[in-house]
Order: sequence, then C-alpha cells, then structure tokens
Amino acid sequence: MIGLPGGSTSNMRTHVVLLDELVAAISHLVGKRGRSGFLKHAWEEVKRQRLLRLLENPAPIWKVEDHSELADGAGAWVERMRAEDEALDRRRTGR
Repeated sequence: MIGLPGGSTSNMRTHVVLLDELVAAISHLVGKRGRSGFLKHAWEEVKRQRLLRLLENPAPIWKVEDHSELADGAGAWVERMRAEDEALDRRRTGR
C-alpha cells in the first residue's frame, strides 16, 4: 500500500500543473525555494493520517489464518528461522 512505513524514499523531479492561487499561497508560506519541502511535508502528513485511520479501525490488521508459517506457534517459527540462518552461516564460512 502506498504511504505506509517502509515504502520507497527516492525522489523524482517532475512537472505538475497547479492552480496559480495554490502556488502563490504555498510560496507566501514557505518561499519559492521551500515549495518542494512543503509538498514533501504534506505527503508525510497524508501518510500519518492514513496510519492513524488504520490504527483507529477496530478490525484486526494481522490475522493468524494469513500466516500458515506460524501454525506450530511463534516459538517454533523463530527456532526454524534461527536454524536456517545458522545453516546459511555455516555454508558461507565453510564450518
């Protein structure tokens, strides 16, 4: 989903058509050199609002039935992950 933590943070230069009144208002607030930063801040606020809305929803976000890897319990899954990691380390180091 766009806008959630962990998304891409790269920048792209683009041409966007905005109302003259909007550009003038943003420029008045932050100056001509601050418009990109202002829009970036607005995007951060959009993402924050989306996250708040998600967290306010009483429906569970994480469902056990969507995670068959945990069928034997979280502890068993952690042990499997550790064993796989140790095996990979042994293969890499030749031990």
